[in-house]
Amino acid sequence: MASLTLAGISYLLAIREFFATPRFSRRVVVIGLVLAAGWHIEFLRVPSGADDDIHRYVWDGRLQRLGYNPYLVVPSDPAVKGLHTPETRNLNNPDLPSPYPAGAQLFFRAVTAIQESTFALKVAFVVCELAIILVLLDLLRRKQAAHLVLAFAWNPLLAVEVAGSGHIDIVGALLLLVSAVALVRRRRATAAVGLGLAIAVKLLPVVLVPLYWKRVRIRDAALAAAVVGLLYVPFLNHGRIPIGSLGTYVQSFRFNGPVFAALHQVAPPQLLVGLAVLVGLVTATLFTRASLRSAAPEWSLDVFAWPMAASLLCAPVVFPWYLLWLLPFLTSASTLLIILWTVSIIPTYVMWHLRNLGRPWGALPGWVMLLEYGCVAMAGAMMALRRLRRPGTPRYPKELV
Repeated sequence: MASLTLAGISYLLAIREFFATPRFSRRVVVIGLVLAAGWHIEFLRVPSGADDDIHRYVWDGRLQRLGYNPYLVVPSDPAVKGLHTPETRNLNNPDLPSPYPAGAQLFFRAVTAIQESTFALKVAFVVCELAIILVLLDLLRRKQAAHLVLAFAWNPLLAVEVAGSGHIDIVGALLLLVSAVALVRRRRATAAVGLGLAIAVKLLPVVLVPLYWKRVRIRDAALAAAVVGLLYVPFLNHGRIPIGSLGTYVQSFRFNGPVFAALHQVAPPQLLVGLAVLVGLVTATLFTRASLRSAAPEWSLDVFAWPMAASLLCAPVVFPWYLLWLLPFLTSASTLLIILWTVSIIPTYVMWHLRNLGRPWGALPGWVMLLEYGCVAMAGAMMALRRLRRPGTPRYPKELV
């Protein structure tokens, strides 16, 4: 916790320099990326936690290769005891089938076909992270702002949740970034299919659909829907699209969701999940309307971060690795509040520490929630106050993309 806190503070200080300096030398960028690679290697060497999600990934990939459907098989079922390996025997939530969408499932299968291990999956996730860096470098270099790739590469969540624990979210973030770049460059079919594949990894980017309104053709959307539909064909159960334990996740899982917890007293969880999706869709719609009214030919990638952040804020579960979806899009000063959230969420790791001490999994201590969301709220209030004092200041700084 102390090391992560130091890393988070150092990262925020670096962010201040990145946004305040128009351009860094190429040498600085290279050294920065080498440093990021160094601490990723250290985290890769650390074995995954006993109940990290990555053990479920190995199990799901293994089941598919053995001819089983991960949406139907329950890991704790005595009938499948012989299918387990030392890395899957202690996976989390063993009484539930898999909740991950088809795109994630096929990724698990592809990687485990090469090598069936948590280490192989972590390496694959780091490769996806490297691909994000390359895409961002190509994008930012055209705007003479290549140094802002370090705003992504230096975020502490990457080393911990990609190279350390290993989470599928980084694969979805890569697909979504490719889609966003294609949309900006008017490669409409690629943009639509990329968004569909990202949704097929996890459902969060579905809230971004309004951003594609009038920017992709109907045939592009149909192609994306067809591709996603084909991904589900191997998992169909009596002609129905399976969802595994997704319903149980919505009904029962709770962590670090203050808005959801407050509203849960007066509304059922299914309705509140729908509300979280609606908040993201409305946010994306507002950005879409603003951009369509603008005469500027291009718009910033930060518009992809805000709808997902708004939806996550209202979600029943906000694990730190969920914010990996936002990281590739935090390359302008207009996303400072989200950047701060990626650091202020670090204290939630205390729950894993408490569980290692023998305490049952449960609600976060009050001070953690106050610190996480209080920091963001205070920063937001300060920024709003400064903007009110300077009414002539543009709403957003000059966009980078």
